[in-house]
Amino acid sequence: MRLYGKNLTRKEIEARVPDILQICGTRPYELTEGAARGTRVVDVDTGILRYSVVLDRGMDISLTKYKGMNLTHLTENGEIHPAFYESRANEWARIFFGGMLTTCGLTYLGPAGMDGCEELGLHGRYSAIPARRVRDLSEWDGDEYAIILQGQIDETVQMGTKMRLERSIKSSAGEAVIHIHDVVTNTGTSEAPFTILYHINFGFPLLDVGTRILIQSRDSIPFDAYSESKMERRLQVEHPKAGTLEENYLCPAAADKNGNGYALMVNDSLMSGIGVYIKSSVGTLPYFCEWKMLDERDYIVAIEPSNVKCENRSVLREKGLLPILKPAESKVMDIEIGVLEGKEQIKALEKHMAEVIYNGKAVEQ
Repeated sequence: MRLYGKNLTRKEIEARVPDILQICGTRPYELTEGAARGTRVVDVDTGILRYSVVLDRGMDISLTKYKGMNLTHLTENGEIHPAFYESRANEWARIFFGGMLTTCGLTYLGPAGMDGCEELGLHGRYSAIPARRVRDLSEWDGDEYAIILQGQIDETVQMGTKMRLERSIKSSAGEAVIHIHDVVTNTGTSEAPFTILYHINFGFPLLDVGTRILIQSRDSIPFDAYSESKMERRLQVEHPKAGTLEENYLCPAAADKNGNGYALMVNDSLMSGIGVYIKSSVGTLPYFCEWKMLDERDYIVAIEPSNVKCENRSVLREKGLLPILKPAESKVMDIEIGVLEGKEQIKALEKHMAEVIYNGKAVEQ
C-alpha cells in the first residue's frame, strides 16, 4: 500500500504493527448524546480519509474528513436515531443529517404529496431504516488492505411493497476513495415502484466563496422560477446570506466511453487545490440533481445521482416516468466518491469531463 509517502508491503507493516487498527481500519460504536443516543456507527479510517458509516440510518455516511479537513455538511440534527423519523409532509428534514451521503427512496422521493390515497412525505423512508446482517469483511489483498462493510436494508410493508437494498462500502488503506455498490431487489410478489437518489452533500471549508461546481451534463433544467432566475450562476458559490432560497436543477448525465458520469467540486484555494468527485453509472443513474442552499448556517451544495427526476411519485406516474421493478428483479448502482489533491489531478478530470460534454473535442483549460 502507499501510505505516509512510502510504498509498504504487508510483511513490512506486520513487522511493525501488532494490530492493523493502529494505522487504518474500522471502529464501531454507539452515539450517546441527545436524540442520537443508541445510533450505531462505524468509523472508517484509510490513513488519509476518515468517514462515519451510520448503520442505523441505512448505512449512509455522515462526517467525512481528508487529512483532517472536513468535506461535508452536518446539520444541527446530527446523526439522530431513526426512531424520531416522521413521515408526513416535509418532516423528513427533522432527521436529515446531511453528511457525505443520505440515500433517498426506495419507493418514492422528491416533494411531499399524495399518490392516489397514499400520503407521501419528502424523500422517502430509506434513511430511517437500520441496516441488519452487517458484516465487516476487511482483509488483506496481497499488499493492499481493503476496508469493506456490507449490510442489508429492507423497506417492506405487510401486504404491500417489499424492497431490499444490499450495500457494500469499500475503501483501500492509503487511498481517499469511497466505493458504494448497491443492489436493489423487489423481494415481493407484485410490481413495485423504484426510485433512488444519492444526496451527496458538501460543506465548509471545501464549500466556500469561489468553490467551483462541475457536472458532466449537456443541459441544466431549473425546477422553478427562482432557480431559473439564478441559472447564470448555478455553478458558482457565493457568500452565505440570510434569507437565501434554495435552488434546484436537473442535469441529465452525459456518459463517457465507460458508461460513467462525473461531477466535481473544486476549491482551488485549499492546500494545493482540493477537488471531490462523484462517479456514477449512467445506465442506472441517468441524472444528476444539483441542490444549492447558501443561507447562513444552512450553507450546503448537494450533487445527487438519481435514477429518476426528483418529482413526487404521482407526477412521475402521470408522466409515464415512474421506474418499476418486477418481482425478483434487481438493479445495480455504483457510486464512487474520491478526493483529488493538486492542480494536475483536478485538471486531468476537468479535461476528461469537458471532452465528454463536447463530444470528444479537447477543450483548453
